[in-house]
Amino acid sequence: MRLSFVRVALVLSLWLGIESQAGLIIIEDDSFATVTSNSLNATCAQISKAISKDSEVFFPFDTTGRYTADNFHYATSSSQPSACSVEPGTAQDVGAILQILGNNKTPFAVKGGGHAMNPNFSSTPGVQISMTRFNEIHYDTAKKTADVGSGLTWDNVYAVLDPLGVNVVGGRATGIGVAGFTLGGGYSWLTNQYGLGVDNVAAFELVLPSGSVKVVTQSDTDLFFALKGGFNKFGGSIALAGEDADNIKAATLKFFDEVTDPKAAIITSFALDPAFNVTACSLLLFYDAPQPPAGMFDDFLQGTVLAKNISTRSFLSLVQAGPSNSAIGQRGVYQPVPVQTLDETFLDAVINETLGRTLPLPVNASVAISVELFLPNILSHGSDSAYPFDRTTAFNPTNLDFAWTSEADDQFMFDATTQSSERLTAVAVQSGQKLDSLAPLYPNYAIFSTPLEKIYGSNLARLQRIKSVYDPSNVMGQAGGWKF
Repeated sequence: MRLSFVRVALVLSLWLGIESQAGLIIIEDDSFATVTSNSLNATCAQISKAISKDSEVFFPFDTTGRYTADNFHYATSSSQPSACSVEPGTAQDVGAILQILGNNKTPFAVKGGGHAMNPNFSSTPGVQISMTRFNEIHYDTAKKTADVGSGLTWDNVYAVLDPLGVNVVGGRATGIGVAGFTLGGGYSWLTNQYGLGVDNVAAFELVLPSGSVKVVTQSDTDLFFALKGGFNKFGGSIALAGEDADNIKAATLKFFDEVTDPKAAIITSFALDPAFNVTACSLLLFYDAPQPPAGMFDDFLQGTVLAKNISTRSFLSLVQAGPSNSAIGQRGVYQPVPVQTLDETFLDAVINETLGRTLPLPVNASVAISVELFLPNILSHGSDSAYPFDRTTAFNPTNLDFAWTSEADDQFMFDATTQSSERLTAVAVQSGQKLDSLAPLYPNYAIFSTPLEKIYGSNLARLQRIKSVYDPSNVMGQAGGWKF
């Protein structure tokens, strides 16, 4: 049984960006003064004195490992050493921390699961807030709701709910944080049946920049709008040799054209790792029942199978079956290409950008592109939300995943990712797809240089107005992220 909704504890994150240069923290908004290491240390000490025993501050010389864990991100390009980290244990302490940061004009970042791929989005050289102590899950059997802490990953949530025979519309891969997934919209294995993750949220427990704590529900029209940006399942992962790309392409197109069962979902990926001279196709298959209809996935099981991990399993086992953590500890970035439909021309272009790639890549760099398929009615399950800004047409968020090891290659790889997405978008447009102003870029995949209009479209002005009401002092402007 799927829970009808989720309540998530979150910190309001309506952000402006930050940059660091030559040991100083430079805030892009002119209202913030230049911050020195001395003032950062003073702020850390002030926070340490203000919080309760349920919370704790850690410094770079910490020997417990907490400072390191608080600053750790899936991609090393998203991590940076902070002046200190703080693990709030109560919403009231979060409020006290935000008030100090706001008064001192101190840059900070808020980290949930740590899977943000963009530099400066959930990391900072200032004060790193780690939500790791917001780790409780409460299931209400009468209301069919789950209260989920914002420091959890979906692995944690599934581990608790699986034995109860219930489920939520959460992440598809291991290690994905509850907070970022939900605030970004949230595409799930259950999206074909129940919509996006945000479409299934009943309430947010929110700490406002003023320090006050508020439970936000549908009755709080503006805030609720702004924040909305099971057991025995069948599925798993398959890896096939690159020479099977044509077979996988044909099977993917057939699935897209013929399968309308909302319980079924797939992700087809094509990958290139030139350092090891490896090209491969990988598949994630899902069916929301102990067994799929006969023959549904047979076309994907042909060819040279390099690895296979498919069975009837729990939802937790399913999300942990994929290779999504294979690039952990590397530098990396995502970029989406939204498409209305899937055709052979577009898939050929995807294969050309990966398996057939002739453009140079740095040593130890890799490229993977994942084609994600959803039914055209997925947006009918929810109501008005920050993302997507238009619900008349659903777009499939094809994801470009570029990984590398050297910081010296950052700009080259950022540019290569953007250029690859532009080439794929051009192919889709030339095929007749209307990827105009109504095609939003999925914020959980969008590269940091993406204009806000490309994500939030006609909702941007409303989001900016909401920010001005609930954060008039621009406290959240001291954190990194999308610049409302």
